[in-house]
Amino acid sequence: MNQELSSEAGRCRLYLVTPPAFDPTTFRDTLASALDAGDVAAVQLRLKGADDGPLRRIIDLLRPAAQSRGVAFILNDRPDLAAETGCDGAHVGQDDMPAGQARRVLGPELTLGVTCHNSRDLAMRAGEDGADYVAFGAFFPTTTKEAPTRADPEILSWWSELLELPCVAIGGITAENCAPLVRAGADFLAVMAGVWNHPDGAPEGVRALNRAIEQA
Repeated sequence: MNQELSSEAGRCRLYLVTPPAFDPTTFRDTLASALDAGDVAAVQLRLKGADDGPLRRIIDLLRPAAQSRGVAFILNDRPDLAAETGCDGAHVGQDDMPAGQARRVLGPELTLGVTCHNSRDLAMRAGEDGADYVAFGAFFPTTTKEAPTRADPEILSWWSELLELPCVAIGGITAENCAPLVRAGADFLAVMAGVWNHPDGAPEGVRALNRAIEQA
C-alpha cells in the first residue's frame, strides 16, 4: 500500500536518507529498528550509479520495512523505477530527470520531491512543475556528498511564509545543529549520517533528532 509523505501543521518531521553504501540484508534490520525508535515521515533510497537489477532487489527488500510502518519510501533519481516497483515517490536533483517530466512519469498520485539548493527561483519553478515538496541545502558542512551550494535558514522562513508546499532542509543536519532549521519553518529534516553514524546506533539517532525537534 502506498504511503503519502505527510507533513503536520506546525511540526517538523524526520526524513531519512540511506547511506551511500550498505549491505542490503543487514541494513534492512537497521532500518526497521530506526523506524521503530520514533517519528519518521519518509525514507529515501539513494544509491547513485546502481544498476537496475540490484536496485530493484534492494527496493523490494527495504520498501516493505518502511511502508508497513506507515513511512513513505522515496527513490532517488529514478521516477521510472519508483513507479514500477511500488515506491511512494521519487526525488530528483537539478541534474536528473526534469521535474515536469518526472511528474508525468510518476502520475498524479505518487510523491515528487525536487532539490532546489539555495535558489528561490528553482523552488518556484519546481512548484510550478508539480513538485510535492522542495529541498533546500546544504545548511551545514557534509562529508556525504559534495554540496554545490550553502543555504541560509532564512530561505526556509521565506518559503514557509509564502507557500503551503512543504520544504525539506538537507545537508549535515544533526540533533545538535537542527534547531535553527526547525524554528525557521522546515517541514522535514533530511538526515543521513546524523542517524546511521550515531555513536549509540541508528535508533538513538532517531530518538535524539526527535527530541531536538520537540525542544526547538
